[in-house]
Amino acid sequence: MYSLFDEIASNPYPGRGIVLGQSPDKNHAVAVYFIMGRSENSRNRIFISEKDGIITKPFDEKKVTDPSLIFYQPVKILGNKTIITNGDHTDAIYKGMDQQLTFEQCLRNCSFEPDAPNYTPRISGIIKIDATGQHYAMSILKSDNGSPDSCQRFTFAYDNPTPGYGHFIHTYIGDSNPLKSFCGEPKKISILDDIDLFADKIWKNLNEENKISLWVRYINIKNLEYKDIIKNKNK
Repeated sequence: MYSLFDEIASNPYPGRGIVLGQSPDKNHAVAVYFIMGRSENSRNRIFISEKDGIITKPFDEKKVTDPSLIFYQPVKILGNKTIITNGDHTDAIYKGMDQQLTFEQCLRNCSFEPDAPNYTPRISGIIKIDATGQHYAMSILKSDNGSPDSCQRFTFAYDNPTPGYGHFIHTYIGDSNPLKSFCGEPKKISILDDIDLFADKIWKNLNEENKISLWVRYINIKNLEYKDIIKNKNK
């Protein structure tokens, strides 16, 4: 059991992170996605709300030097499913699940990012809400200890999650050169009932220099209505 706030406060550069879980009152499925950056190009981003999710866009288009791996749709809705990723594999999951593939099958042709020497892991999560309740899964695709030739694929599934708890996965262990990939299972963390308080505490504990944007969503398990909070450092 970990404290989400302590985990991000003690790590100056977890990179991009996903949290999935359920509120203590059992009423909401909870999803979190945040991005961080060290370069000017990476920091020049904001989250924008869209009808079926959110997208990353440049804050100042004149400062964009390389759009690859930077701008994508991290959150997309497919019926009763909410897809969250740190890259363009959002579309691979969306298209695959629309054709009745499993979450794991959708990612078989995806790999880590080609950003040597870091080879940033591709992380993803999906929440499904149906008549049996809430279910979610997480995935990480990462290089084998920095090897560009070997991709390790891990999927973690959680059925009927315990109220008040969730799981946290992120891309990097810490701020180093090259960056080291996350390892082990997603970390079990606690969730708050209050979306505003939860979002504020996450944002406050993310490293002030490196944080860029945060998105938090609470989905009503009974009717799928949801509330979003977006925080952008660039304003």
